[in-house]
Amino acid sequence: MIPTATDANMDDEQYPLTTSEFLERYGDVELEIQNGTECIADALETLDEEVYESAEDARYAVYSGVSHRAVGRRFYSDRDPTPPGSPIGPDQVSF
Repeated sequence: MIPTATDANMDDEQYPLTTSEFLERYGDVELEIQNGTECIADALETLDEEVYESAEDARYAVYSGVSHRAVGRRFYSDRDPTPPGSPIGPDQVSF
């Protein structure tokens, strides 16, 4: 997500804030994500009501709530280990 002026405003907020209070202030803010935009209200709609103690808490909640469109290639990682029992992968080597 691309940082915006909203980030600075979030830092200046008086915390703690509930999810409802946060959405009243920032729910309509559009986030620029990998494949388009998404508003903060959409990102937080699937999360339970929380109390954010800081701007960092609120920011992490938004990061964790954005849809799959915010990531690059879905279900891909060249860093994940090969799952056990997978027919694809390196041969086991015993020392």
